[in-house]
Amino acid sequence: MILPRTRQLVLHTLQYVGLPLIWLIAYDAAIVIVYKMGYLQWAALEQIPLSLFGSAIGVVLAFRNSTSYARWWEARTLWGSIVNNSRSWARLVTTTMRSKGPDGGARPGELQRRLVYYQIAWVHALRQHLRKLDPFAELVPFLPAHEIEELRIEKNVPVAIQQRQSTMLREALDAGWIDLAQWHAMNQSLDDLVDAQGGAERIKNTPMPRQYDYLPQLFAQMFCFLLPLVMVSSMGWFTPLGSTLVGFIFLSLDKIGRDLEDPFDNTIHDIPLTSITRTIEINLRQMLGETELPPPIVPVNDILW
Repeated sequence: MILPRTRQLVLHTLQYVGLPLIWLIAYDAAIVIVYKMGYLQWAALEQIPLSLFGSAIGVVLAFRNSTSYARWWEARTLWGSIVNNSRSWARLVTTTMRSKGPDGGARPGELQRRLVYYQIAWVHALRQHLRKLDPFAELVPFLPAHEIEELRIEKNVPVAIQQRQSTMLREALDAGWIDLAQWHAMNQSLDDLVDAQGGAERIKNTPMPRQYDYLPQLFAQMFCFLLPLVMVSSMGWFTPLGSTLVGFIFLSLDKIGRDLEDPFDNTIHDIPLTSITRTIEINLRQMLGETELPPPIVPVNDILW
């Protein structure tokens, strides 16, 4: 995720569009030169109501961008619920499990630690699953080696991890470390986490319709192609100043929509899953009483991963 800053704002804005902007400037300048040399008077299109075309294209781009941003924001909302439910899960695990019997008997401490570590492993596995990256290196600090090997045959590693969490939770109920009401509350946290994973997978596995990507881009390029032909007869040498500026706006709007449509694509425009999962890891390990914690993820060159 790119973090906003005020320094070098103009430079970063121009770099955002990149090569298409350079081609646009060169094209606009070439139209003016050819027109001034007397070879393009027949092509001056000042009578075309291009402003109406621009308004229509602007509506299309705005609709596409609002749809893309809705996907991006839903993804961030889902991961916000994952943060909250992960904390609730760890809180319930560390505060409700108690030894049975007045003499203490068997103690659930190791199971508590395993349940919390499984939740940390789950968020890291889900992050890698959504980004289509290998998850197993991320699981090494939290799961035994033989359990990681068993997970390698699973098609959906986060679901397999949650299945094991549910099994361990049932063991705690059978051992008398939690009662049925406590089991229900903890199981509800797992259900909410499953719902959030399903929502994130829905966004990942349901791309924007290709018409939403192809047609707005085509319309914006057509507008940029026609604009200097309409303006050159009235603005002359100043045509690139106006046509390039307007074309830059349309190209930027088109690129914004394409950048936001897949919030789990492992690019700088994604929601910061690495930072979010590290925050969850720190919070949950603190709940276990650990003091040697990893540092939070910090932005690098104004980009938070």
